[in-house]
Amino acid sequence: MMKKTEKITGIVLAVILLVCGCFFGCSIETSATGTMYYGDVDRNGQVAVSDALLVLKHVVGAQVITDSLALQLADMNHDGEQDVSDALLILKTVVGIAKREPYRSGGQGKTLVVYFSCTGTTETLAKYAADILGGDLYEIVPEDPYTEEDLAYYTGGRADREQNDPSARPAISGQVDNMEQYDTILLGYPIWHSQAPRIISTFLESYDLAGKTIIPFCTSHSSGIGSSADNLHHLAPGANWREGRRFGSGVSRQEVESWIAGLDLNKMPDVSVFDLAAGENGKAPVVTLNSGYEMPIVGLGTYSLLDDVCVDSVAAALQRGFRMIDTAYMYGNEKEVGEGIRKSGVPREDVFVITKLYPNQYGDAVEAIDMALEKLGVDYIDMMLLHHPGDNDVAAYKAMEQAVADGKIRSLGLSNWYIEEMEAFLPQVDIPPALVQNEIHPYYQESEVIDYMHQKGIVMQAWYPLGGRGHQSELLSDPVIEKIAQAHGKSAAQVILRWDLQNGVVVIPGSSNPDHMTENISLFDFSLTEEEMAEMGRLNRNEKHDWY
Repeated sequence: MMKKTEKITGIVLAVILLVCGCFFGCSIETSATGTMYYGDVDRNGQVAVSDALLVLKHVVGAQVITDSLALQLADMNHDGEQDVSDALLILKTVVGIAKREPYRSGGQGKTLVVYFSCTGTTETLAKYAADILGGDLYEIVPEDPYTEEDLAYYTGGRADREQNDPSARPAISGQVDNMEQYDTILLGYPIWHSQAPRIISTFLESYDLAGKTIIPFCTSHSSGIGSSADNLHHLAPGANWREGRRFGSGVSRQEVESWIAGLDLNKMPDVSVFDLAAGENGKAPVVTLNSGYEMPIVGLGTYSLLDDVCVDSVAAALQRGFRMIDTAYMYGNEKEVGEGIRKSGVPREDVFVITKLYPNQYGDAVEAIDMALEKLGVDYIDMMLLHHPGDNDVAAYKAMEQAVADGKIRSLGLSNWYIEEMEAFLPQVDIPPALVQNEIHPYYQESEVIDYMHQKGIVMQAWYPLGGRGHQSELLSDPVIEKIAQAHGKSAAQVILRWDLQNGVVVIPGSSNPDHMTENISLFDFSLTEEEMAEMGRLNRNEKHDWY
């Protein structure tokens, strides 16, 4: 006969499970497995804790039942005087965990699982993946559906003809709304004649997927994914293609979960080390932001550049190989920056544009974002920052988050935010900043702040990298820096900028002098030794040269 405490346990857990069922929209009719579990629970509350855990895992997903939660539930078998209020506390824990997305890609956007399926095999896997990832699901539906006759192999049917014609692009019915909100795409398809169906090519060519991570998976009774994925890469230029996976028929959800866990989508990008060997003078390498987009690690700062000087400077910088321009509302030169980009002859899509909202704009950030787009004369802004903390900064950032969803902005960031400010700010926003832009130079090195940001997958960018107004000449004539510069046959400015890059800090030196621009982007034919980096590190005075 069941003990009283065990019966209480069963009743309490039944309450948890019934409320979970209501919360998550589960019902007895949802599945045969669910029916069995709920039937066991409903039997006068006589249910063991192990059974209850199984039910909870079924209702809210196995990934949300943590070891600590399991122990809480198991404790209900000891001393047993657990009442409904305790059950509700545990339920709150369950619901709180389950409401979080179990997976989140390294970027700031959502995950989309896209699939094309004729027999249902790929569809099943896609639904597993979307459910596991907490992502959205999109089915590629042909305008002209395929018949069994169309799909018959080696009959000269429709599928045969399309696969034999690399230019074939079967039309798709419908489209993905707000593709901009997604940064990770799982792309599923069956293998047809060792390749992806041509309708996959139609899908890839229908959207701008630059900066997004694409992970292909295929279904096949015999063929592997082979070259089917590699042959798609050119259809989505600028996308980050991950290695694909082939699945046979009858794959279980557990196998899909194991594959997704191995993808490590939650892993923060390592933004602390740049691939400096990939750079060449006049062409800076890039860093991949947590938004999924790539950003050059050297750019032109435009603070104090006005009117025609700004236009000409931006054009000259781009013509010398710069591909990132930093501006701000407060600089009063967004219009001129846009003109300079157009004057340079460099395609807009090849230029990474950063601008900033100033605190006096935070109260109406929606209008300020549209104003920036209009002044710059662009369809989208690569990165928008809040210039520094101020009233309504969270509300302004949320307006920027909406602009990301609307396709107006691609990446978000902050300027003049430090550890204390970040600790207060981050819990209040949904999209993590991709970049923080602060004053950094050899006399104000901010090593602790840099480490903090890097650990969170946030790129650091230095304004005033050469010391700033009234201090530049002192820094450039520092004996230690001059000695290192002479050893490499470089200028003091080049040594400082290279020091930043080797510290994992992006630089945006400002200049209207074309010769200095050329010098500032010629940083990739030398490197500083460990000893030289240590010498530079000892120059730190914690000496800030501006008030933010």
